[in-house]
Amino acid sequence: MTAKEWLTSFAAVLGVDAPSDEQISDLLRLAGEAAHASERIAAPVACWLTARAGLSPAEALAVLEKWRKEGRQ
Repeated sequence: MTAKEWLTSFAAVLGVDAPSDEQISDLLRLAGEAAHASERIAAPVACWLTARAGLSPAEALAVLEKWRKEGRQ
């Protein structure tokens, strides 16, 4: 089973739409940014925080960029 197939199946079980290719790309970028700026554990937790905040992956990346520009990270 491919990652895309697994994600589509898991999304169906959760009752939500599967992420688009763009959303997956943004999530992987967000996870990478979190892992490289901190510890590896920050990657999945940053994605979870994004969902808890009700943000899209692209919106979370914009928040991250603003946070960086403000010198908080």
